[in-house]
Amino acid sequence: MEPLAVPVNSHNEWDPLEEIVVGRLDGATIPSRHPVVTCNVPPWAGRLLGLAAGFKYPSVLIERAQQELDEFIALLRSFDVTVRQPDPVDHRRRFGTPHWSSRGFCNTCPRDSLLVIGDEIIETPMVWPCRYFETHSYRPILKDYFRRGARWTSAPKPQLTDELFVPGFRAARSGEPVRHILTEFEPVFDAADFVRAGRDLFVTRSNVTNRTGIEWLRRHLGPGYRIHEIDSRCRTPMHIDTTFVLLAPGKALVNPEYIDVDHLPDVLKSWDILIAPEPDPIDDRLLRITSMCGKWLSMNVLMLDEKRVIAERHHTGMLRALERWGFEPVPGDLLHYAPFGGSFHCATLDIRRRGTLESYFD
Repeated sequence: MEPLAVPVNSHNEWDPLEEIVVGRLDGATIPSRHPVVTCNVPPWAGRLLGLAAGFKYPSVLIERAQQELDEFIALLRSFDVTVRQPDPVDHRRRFGTPHWSSRGFCNTCPRDSLLVIGDEIIETPMVWPCRYFETHSYRPILKDYFRRGARWTSAPKPQLTDELFVPGFRAARSGEPVRHILTEFEPVFDAADFVRAGRDLFVTRSNVTNRTGIEWLRRHLGPGYRIHEIDSRCRTPMHIDTTFVLLAPGKALVNPEYIDVDHLPDVLKSWDILIAPEPDPIDDRLLRITSMCGKWLSMNVLMLDEKRVIAERHHTGMLRALERWGFEPVPGDLLHYAPFGGSFHCATLDIRRRGTLESYFD
């Protein structure tokens, strides 16, 4: 099939990859303290945010992550994938609305702030105040795609006032029902809480995505799409791509700690549900302390096509499991990107995949 003329074309997680946006580490700043930020990190880390917020990340973290990011970009280009990156930003600059002010964070994870559905890019209504203007660093890229024929939409910018957050929120302890910090005051969601399978999307409600946000996207996409909710048992839920990962038509990877496979949406009953192996332990103490993502980042893989999958070299158990399941794992290194929000899937936004809109569940 010849590549489509439209610059943006991505309907699922596995069609052959042609163009991608990769995040940037320049100017990364420790996020400003806010209940919606601290609710997803250990208490000691929340206290540290109060002291270090607004400062640049230490160079020892940046340098190791940058080396791996450069190698990852080179790996993508070796597979003839076009790579684009956002503009560098000084995230230490303060900004605000009539209701609050904050400094920035970073633009390492385009997967969070932008959602690609077919030929449309949607800017998402993010709930972390420090990420409020994050998509501005991608504007030159977005304008280019728009001029060349893509659709470009922005969800309503949220107010992020106190009404959106449960006062005195405390994350659930072991054995307690999962709680969420968000009310339904206004629609908010991160794109990384969604994964795509053609006309069907799967979402986890989380501490950055509420039911009203899910409903906004459902109405925006219209009757041609269906959105299915995946229940997560994670006590600090945030982003689906370490919980439920679509690998290929008929194959989904699930986190056995967060997912009850007996309560997945009925449309998945005909699919192979692959249980992620226990992640390999991380020996690097600094990395364990500074990671924002938890141990299941081993699931944060990027599909080059239905067979080839880029996965973390360190997680040998995952590499072997992917091989057993009939995939061709491509080992890569992005372990030191974890302090900045993710790994291969988080760090990217697939812009163009060679394929068409299909339904995989009819």
